[in-house]
Amino acid sequence: MAESDDKDSKTEEATEKKIRDTVEKGKLPHSRETTILCSFVAILVFAVFFAGDTIASVGSFLAIFLEKPDAWPMATVDDVVALSRIVTLEIGKAVAALLILLVVAGVGASAFQNLPQFVGERIRPQASRISISKGWNRLFGAQGFAEFLKSLGKLTFAAAVLVFTLSDSHRRFLAGMLTQTADFSHVIREMAISIILSIVLVMALIAAVDLVWSRFHWKQDLRMTKQEVKDENKQSEGDPIVKARLRSLQRDRARKRMMTAVPRATLVIANPTHYAIALKYVRDEDSAPLVLAKGQDLVALKIREIAEANNIPVFEDVALARSMYKQVSVDSVIPAQFYQAVAELVRIVYSSKPKRKELS
Repeated sequence: MAESDDKDSKTEEATEKKIRDTVEKGKLPHSRETTILCSFVAILVFAVFFAGDTIASVGSFLAIFLEKPDAWPMATVDDVVALSRIVTLEIGKAVAALLILLVVAGVGASAFQNLPQFVGERIRPQASRISISKGWNRLFGAQGFAEFLKSLGKLTFAAAVLVFTLSDSHRRFLAGMLTQTADFSHVIREMAISIILSIVLVMALIAAVDLVWSRFHWKQDLRMTKQEVKDENKQSEGDPIVKARLRSLQRDRARKRMMTAVPRATLVIANPTHYAIALKYVRDEDSAPLVLAKGQDLVALKIREIAEANNIPVFEDVALARSMYKQVSVDSVIPAQFYQAVAELVRIVYSSKPKRKELS
């Protein structure tokens, strides 16, 4: 009941992050029927293009082996080993093409469904893989029962097609038994090709359905609850409350750093109470006036208070203060358009207090 409720609550499509994390863990949709189909296609290719020569080669070898048994001495252990090597070599040559085709088919089926990638998570030891309870649930749970029904239906469907395909093959088989051995081998090969072709056609239909179903089922399993989507957004973008707190702390630090720098200012330009900009300029040292601090309202009043406490001249210029506040940045020199206006104020500072120590 709890599992059903959990599935019902997963109403949201999987986010790109969850899909990416799932892919990185190697949990990709996989259709086993597609792999089986490719294996049967490989067997069909072998039967059509290679089986004839393979059967002839093996037949020739067996004919020599059976017709001239005296040519194969087996008096010692070395004779037996030599004979076994010859037999193994002949069998290996006969099935080599089939083995290669099966390997290519397996790799091709996997690459067709998902691009190959190395996933360390899949080879990492996990206790859940050897858990008896989870293994029992996989075999006898809802998913295991669905796999059983699918296999049963597949077997029934394939059997019906094979029965239809082979309905008149017994006559061909009996007729072939009355022919020469070489001709009979061709009859068997043609019958085998017919059977394999029927299986391939059946498996193609089953694999197509299973391929679509596996991807649909994979996407359904990745669905998320609304709370999971919110939690993921918080993780990827940051908790809004925490981000707001961090921004507040950063502003407080920047404000304290500005206030600490105000006593080093050469002058302050203010708009009586709304704006204040503290500037520093030392002859032969600064290329242009440097903005040490700027503030509005309460911060502006605090800048004026610190400036007055340190005997720093404060110039009230409404238009200049307002314009500079919008265009200057702390720890940067003032823009060129303010050079003339600020230079006049700096001249006044130095002319009115010629003995004033230049603060750096």
